[in-house]
Amino acid sequence: MSDLIDDPEPGQNAPEFSVSEISGVVKRTIEGQFSYVRVRGEIGRVNRYASGHIYYDLKDEGAVLNAVTWKGQASKLSVQPEEGMEVVAVGKLTSFPKQSKYQMNVLELRVAGVGALMAMLEKRKKALASEGLFDVDRKKPIPYLPEVIGVVTSPSGAVIRDILHRLKDRFPRKVLIWPVAVQGDRCAPEVSAAIDGFNKMTAGGSMPRPDLIIVARGGGSIEDLWGFNEEAVARAAAASDIPLISAVGHETDTTLIDYVSDQRAPTPTAAAELAVPVRSELVAWLASMEERRVRALSDGLARRQQRLRDLSRALPNPADILAMQAQRLDLLGGRLPRALQTVIDQRKAQVVEHGAGLRPQVLQRGVVAKKDTLQRVGRNFVRSYQSKVEGERKRLNNLERLRETLGYQATLERGYAVVRDVDGVLVSDTVAAQAAAGLEIQFKDGRLAVGAGATTMTTVVPTKPEKAKVAKPKPKKDEGQGSLF
Repeated sequence: MSDLIDDPEPGQNAPEFSVSEISGVVKRTIEGQFSYVRVRGEIGRVNRYASGHIYYDLKDEGAVLNAVTWKGQASKLSVQPEEGMEVVAVGKLTSFPKQSKYQMNVLELRVAGVGALMAMLEKRKKALASEGLFDVDRKKPIPYLPEVIGVVTSPSGAVIRDILHRLKDRFPRKVLIWPVAVQGDRCAPEVSAAIDGFNKMTAGGSMPRPDLIIVARGGGSIEDLWGFNEEAVARAAAASDIPLISAVGHETDTTLIDYVSDQRAPTPTAAAELAVPVRSELVAWLASMEERRVRALSDGLARRQQRLRDLSRALPNPADILAMQAQRLDLLGGRLPRALQTVIDQRKAQVVEHGAGLRPQVLQRGVVAKKDTLQRVGRNFVRSYQSKVEGERKRLNNLERLRETLGYQATLERGYAVVRDVDGVLVSDTVAAQAAAGLEIQFKDGRLAVGAGATTMTTVVPTKPEKAKVAKPKPKKDEGQGSLF
């Protein structure tokens, strides 16, 4: 030190220093005595400059110590300084000669105890909650069956193996793993970058974009899980467009990411269970739905068939309708020849009556004219009769077609059959069929008699009512006055 101190002038005992010299001596003395110190205190005001340097105070009940963390050192801090945080600062003491003050260059910050961590966590929770990041209405629904699941976790831990094993057991899906550090200084920035990276993937690209993100980590102390309490992680999870499930720690562990995520899982295994349903349960449910569908369809058909049978019993018997019309036709056909003969006889009597007083020539002309008139009348009558008969025949044919449509013979043509017992009674169930001594099955082209130990086939041709045939009258040769036709 003697080289920095001038020799005293003659007559003076105290050496003389310049300002810079005394400041340098103080600086070297402080840095030499306090090159490594640990200071516990509460962080006061915090100033962050554009240069990247951080200036803050460390204080307790009786004193205040200025602290500074330079730009290159700030990025390496495990905990960023916040006002009101109780910390243990590690670094060295130095002085700032231009302001004649001493300060601490902080190289590392550690939260002083669990109580301080919890206080800081509550402060962050209140700040994020005031921004609405915890609101339920902003949470997105978890997809029922995602095609691709992105997992943010450590690739070497047991967590990823548990998740993959659980997904394989329940419903295998495609899984993209984004490896990150799950504790320490690198945890928060890597987890935030992983969430942002999954969201920036292009849908339909060469690397498929996840439909669901799971952020997972095993249990640990609050210090081990602190990376998931960082504000950067919470904001990245809140800003995610992809639904996110947080599965950090055990069931009793709670971190900030749990509040902003769309769904919280108590464990990583539970997150896999929330992500996909059980495939076997889905198959069983689909089978039960198919069974219900078939049963509902069968019941509906049975009800409609019964309704059709009920309606068919209310319809009139087609045979009765045809019988009445056939009887009417027979009656009219039997009366027609007699009526025609009566008219002819009447016309003959009139001709005789009027022709008695006429001269032969006049009578002959009158007879010829009368004969022409009668022939014309007869022809008109025959045509009218034939038209009437043809109309009745068409009507009868229409009724016959209706009878065939309403009858069971048309049903046999579509592949159905009628089963009767030996007494001709209709058999409609298996109990009556087993009790019958023999059965007769009627198909569209015949009947098959089934007896004890033998079968015989008898063909029965369905009978149809024959159409009434009406003989058309043949014109006779004119034999004079003896016939009018």
